[in-house]
Amino acid sequence: MVNGEQPIHFANATLGTQRHICAFFHSPDEEYRTLLPFIREGLERGEKAFHIVDPQLMEDHFHRLQDAGIETEKARERGQLVVKRWQDAYLRDGHFDQDRMLALIEEVLTAGPKEGYALTRLVAHMEWALEDFPGVNDLVEYETRLNFVLPKYKDPVI
Repeated sequence: MVNGEQPIHFANATLGTQRHICAFFHSPDEEYRTLLPFIREGLERGEKAFHIVDPQLMEDHFHRLQDAGIETEKARERGQLVVKRWQDAYLRDGHFDQDRMLALIEEVLTAGPKEGYALTRLVAHMEWALEDFPGVNDLVEYETRLNFVLPKYKDPVI
């Protein structure tokens, strides 16, 4: 535990001071088998969940959360669960802008405590980066810069 906080678990491991994880999965089933306990634990602890998903898989994402026992509508209504499409986060105006995305991440992580959430568990699907979107070549630099931003926060980011 850090400063009396409860430990955060991810895929049978306890997160320490490193809160930014890059996870690769062989299939959506493997991904959700791994991530759902992490997501559910956070919601049960009263933490905020912020997800960025493929817009074509948004409905599937909600179904998988619901199948795991997460009351998505109630969580969304109270602001505890926020799910954004790639176009509303990474690809605003049709291109990737790392400065704008870093600002969004900081905005989300700063807002959690103001809204009464001790932590925000951020899960961001990155498959868009395999496409030829303008700005995608800046992704490695963005990830490097993100590693300098995230240590300011206690929130886990996957």
